[in-house]
Amino acid sequence: MTITLHQLRRTAEARLREAGVDTPDLDARLLVEHALGVTRHDLFTRANDPVPEPDTARLLALVERRAAREPVGRILGHREFWTIDLALTPDTLEPRPDTETLVEAVLKALSDRNAPLRLLDLGTGTGCILLALLAELPNASGLGVDLSPGAVAAATENAARNGLAERARFQTGNWGAGLAERFAVVVSNPPYIPSADIAALDPEVREHDPLRALDGGADGLNAYRIIASQLPDLLQPGGLAGLEVGQGQAADVTGLLAAAGLEPAGVFRDLGGVERCVLGWKRV
Repeated sequence: MTITLHQLRRTAEARLREAGVDTPDLDARLLVEHALGVTRHDLFTRANDPVPEPDTARLLALVERRAAREPVGRILGHREFWTIDLALTPDTLEPRPDTETLVEAVLKALSDRNAPLRLLDLGTGTGCILLALLAELPNASGLGVDLSPGAVAAATENAARNGLAERARFQTGNWGAGLAERFAVVVSNPPYIPSADIAALDPEVREHDPLRALDGGADGLNAYRIIASQLPDLLQPGGLAGLEVGQGQAADVTGLLAAAGLEPAGVFRDLGGVERCVLGWKRV
């Protein structure tokens, strides 16, 4: 029995809805487009076209992976973030829309987007924050540091993928340890989930993101303590620090920055209303 493109899409949606996936319609559409090589426009103009059985089988296999709570981005192998497209690997955290709050806040704080700024991204993962900023700062360049060689390789690939390889470099390292250079901007999305909360995370996160990119220690603040202590030596005078934070952590992280001698520069909420990012200036 043949099945049409429209029927197949609805079958995929129904399976994902049954599995409790939050966005079954969106996820089904993305999987259909990927598996069948069709566009969003095709879904309407070719809705009654029959789908060959091998294509149907390929799509339904992907749908079952999503029903088992593997994230769509992991299945597709890439994810859009800000204005760029990022390849994902098992070594990297999958970028979330919440992290765009940090990118937006940093850009708004900069007085001259054409300045030849030097940027540092600590725990760079896919390189998403650094690369998104470089895409908006045409004369800036930056360094991304990650403890994982696999993440460094992924970020390097993503720089090339987005035409930013000439301005972005990545290396392994333990946060900012051993870096002699001073930067105009230092950003980070460090692990901030309290260790005891890991088991309660959604399976999309708990079972597919690297644990080291999630676990922030007993109170979720271990990485912030290290980064805050390093910022005075990493930032040039007048430099800006921007850190993504977990829910309820903004006040504590602001306090850590202040204790390190930085002047608080605001707390910024994500689209869900959560205080998601903290900025601080090094004035002298």
